[in-house]
Amino acid sequence: MNESIEKYLFDPTVGKISTIVIGIVVIWLVVRLIQRNLLSRIQGNDNSYRAKKISNYAGYLLTIVLVTVVFSDRLGGLTVALGVAGAGIAFALQEVIASFAGWLAIMFGDFYKTGDRVQLGGIKGDVMDIGVLRTTIMETGQWVDGDLYNGRIVLIANSYVFKEPVFNYSGNFPFLWDEIKVPVQYGSDYEKAKTILLEIGKNVAGDLTQQSREKWSEMQNKFRLEDAQTEPMVSLIANDNWVEFTLRYVVGYKKRRATKTELFTQILSAFEATNGAVKFASATFHLVEAPDLNVNIKK
Repeated sequence: MNESIEKYLFDPTVGKISTIVIGIVVIWLVVRLIQRNLLSRIQGNDNSYRAKKISNYAGYLLTIVLVTVVFSDRLGGLTVALGVAGAGIAFALQEVIASFAGWLAIMFGDFYKTGDRVQLGGIKGDVMDIGVLRTTIMETGQWVDGDLYNGRIVLIANSYVFKEPVFNYSGNFPFLWDEIKVPVQYGSDYEKAKTILLEIGKNVAGDLTQQSREKWSEMQNKFRLEDAQTEPMVSLIANDNWVEFTLRYVVGYKKRRATKTELFTQILSAFEATNGAVKFASATFHLVEAPDLNVNIKK
């Protein structure tokens, strides 16, 4: 009995397994201590998140290295078997491999980062987490109007970056061009209406003009782009019912709805203050009179 126990205790395989277990415990204890004592002091959610992710990946890498080093003398005979098994696993897990490749592309290809607002796989929202296989998004829109959260959390495979376009609303240019359309009755003071819309556009959204201009200049230095107008502008067209004014302006990608609300509130008040010089238009119907009908009755 004692001989069998001694043989078991001094078995090389048991020793290597014990070494691996102890090594893994030490590695992750060190990782947790670093995260708790050092990384917790990092300022900013984004930087703290990235540091914790990197420390976790470092722990996984050190674990793999430990196992490889401990069993290095026994890996030679398994090369052929591992090659055949690897081919089968690669075929069975091709979607997983594609998602891992997508994660590498996201990390090093500047597709998007945590906190960005994106549209990926038909889902629009803010990136909460970028995992090795999936990206977690807090969804916006759907049954909720505007760019507001609806409370639904969506997990999307990273492989979608190779299959569909990736829309990033807050990448190199964290602004959007938006428009509102204002119908004005025929016979109104069109110049006054244009002046009112332009002044309100500058008051509400004009503070972003200089910021967006600087960002656009950076984009032009980096990419081949034409110059773009970031100041509010007003255009108009005439149709069968009214004169339609369009106010175009630059807005932060998270403030579209709030900006529209403020714009329409001020426009309504300004138009009402013109005492009828500028009037909103609405759908109208013109009834054409029927021609006179003369009926002669002969006996």
